[in-house]
Amino acid sequence: MPLQEKYLFVVSMDVTPEKEDLFNEVYDTEHVPLLLGVPGVISVSRLTKQPTKITLGGEIQTIEMADEPKYTAIYEVTGPEVLVSDAWAEAGEQGRWGPDVRPHTFNRRHVLRKVVE
Repeated sequence: MPLQEKYLFVVSMDVTPEKEDLFNEVYDTEHVPLLLGVPGVISVSRLTKQPTKITLGGEIQTIEMADEPKYTAIYEVTGPEVLVSDAWAEAGEQGRWGPDVRPHTFNRRHVLRKVVE
């Protein structure tokens, strides 16, 4: 799918195993819909880490990803200002995400990427 905008905000994290079902439920049914309502948020895609084998230099190699978080969400946004807007701040704290899920996440990474032209 081609990008509509030039910025991607990539958020990755792990969650304690006993809260994984709650994490996925809240992310899909509350957190993503709330953030999609923020002006400047175009789309959200959720991903999970997968075992990776790749041919490099003529050999099949297994890529070790022990320190990489299991879950990633990629937010397509119109610009960096979206992430510091009042609407973003408000949406990120609504629902069960803040009190019930966030405390059980760890190994968090937040990266804003600009598409190379």
